Amino acid sequence: MQQRVRSGTRHVERGPEGILGSGPPKTRLASGEKHGRKRMATLGAVYDADPAPRTVDDIIADPDRQDDAAHGAAPGRRQGPKARSKWLCGSVTDTAAQVVAAVFDQAEHRDPGHRRCWVVLVDGARHQIDLIKAEAQQRGVDVHIIVDLIHVLEYLWRAAWCLHEAGDASAEAWVARHARVLLGGGVRQTAAALEAAARAAGLRGAQRKGIDEAVNYLSGKAEHLRYDTALERGWPIATGIIEGACRHLVKDRLDITGARWGLSGAEAVLKLRAVRANGDFDTYWTWHQQQEFIRNHQTRYRDQAIPAA
Repeated sequence: MQQRVRSGTRHVERGPEGILGSGPPKTRLASGEKHGRKRMATLGAVYDADPAPRTVDDIIADPDRQDDAAHGAAPGRRQGPKARSKWLCGSVTDTAAQVVAAVFDQAEHRDPGHRRCWVVLVDGARHQIDLIKAEAQQRGVDVHIIVDLIHVLEYLWRAAWCLHEAGDASAEAWVARHARVLLGGGVRQTAAALEAAARAAGLRGAQRKGIDEAVNYLSGKAEHLRYDTALERGWPIATGIIEGACRHLVKDRLDITGARWGLSGAEAVLKLRAVRANGDFDTYWTWHQQQEFIRNHQTRYRDQAIPAA
């Protein structure tokens, strides 16, 4: 399962009305006023995948080995798990808790006896993780929560720019070395190395902000950064599927240039796009026509007598 909160739709509510007692200007927006507001969309995905064990070399090449550096990866690099039977959901009106519940509903529909291994990929938001843990506890299912590797790498890159000049090519190898340690299960070791690097460089205050953020992130999410276990057991470690859904479900339609949406319209379009992406549109449309018939004919005319010919 993958679950993510992502910005996307544009809302048409007016912004602040300004501070003038006579009301907002008629020919231009008041200070701080905007035509519309961004609205957050919450997306979730469920899919099946066979385990695909890998090693650190299959994920990130060793920058200190010339053959790997030349080819960008170790020879014979193994691929990760392949997703199948994908199911997507999304909403701009439901709460994150409701979307998480919908994701668990779909997972339980596939595995009602909780016999399979459930892996949940997230982007690291604490509120998100707390909701997933609460839902899993309520349903009595064991889940393995993994923070998306790409988000962790972004923190390593921020730390790298605290120690390297902008555009320094050696920063890439620096990030790769620390990422490989992280993939091998060395979360605490990586956090300690970053802290030591900041002290050795004599960084203070804002100079070490990126390193401090990375250390705090790694320390706070350590229990969900066991990539060594995930790779050994063949689990996915990145949220590429949900990132793709954010693009083709939300941004490709709801975040296009000039788009202005009300909540009801945005919610309807997002739901339809999810239904279509799941391959359920024909089933939905049959149900929709049946409901329209009941609403417009059976309900409206059921108490009226039909005159004899």
